[in-house]
Amino acid sequence: MVDTISGLASADFRHDEWGVDVTVSGSQKGLMLPPGISFNALSPKALAASRSAKLPKAFWAWDEIVEMNKGGYWPYTPNTNLLYGLAEALDMLLEQGLPVVFARHRRWGEGVRTAVRAWGLPTQCADERVHSPVLTGVVTPPGVDADALRRLIHDRFDLSLGTGLGKLKGRMFRIGHLGDCNDLTLMAALAGCEMGLKLAGVPLTGSGVQAAMEFFASHPQAATLPAAA
Repeated sequence: MVDTISGLASADFRHDEWGVDVTVSGSQKGLMLPPGISFNALSPKALAASRSAKLPKAFWAWDEIVEMNKGGYWPYTPNTNLLYGLAEALDMLLEQGLPVVFARHRRWGEGVRTAVRAWGLPTQCADERVHSPVLTGVVTPPGVDADALRRLIHDRFDLSLGTGLGKLKGRMFRIGHLGDCNDLTLMAALAGCEMGLKLAGVPLTGSGVQAAMEFFASHPQAATLPAAA
């Protein structure tokens, strides 16, 4: 079972080729839509397991959905407006070509990590081989409440940052760089973070904004591929 809520349409993922049984995703990340639609991709093995399971189930009860979908229908009230938006989002992604989309997200991720390194702060992911192309977790120094920092940045600059989860709550904040984004909006987010860090008295070793600008200027975005005939 794979959670692709953040990664779908932002990073390479192959449900069938990689032998995944259940893929779960949502509309609000790489697909560039508001929240409101969730997606399951299912293998025959997962469907068989669901039918034979004895525990009560609702979310994992797919039979009625699969049966009605054979005729193009949905057993409940569909989110029609978001489905129209999904059709447009998929056209946009496929027109660009997924390799271009994935490369753009990797580039954004490296640009943000360049900024974090210039600040002298660590990222949550210490292994460079598995850095996320969709978000970067920034660890705050000991004694700096990351959630208080997030509130300061939101109050002063109307910039919303993700919180740390579980054991990392209060110790880090998250910068998203996925979906409906571009270099300028990402630079604005980094500027808001840098100003907030300075207002909070966090010692920085350099300007992450300047480092990110230099990175993006020296690493132009790949050209969009022509749409398939």
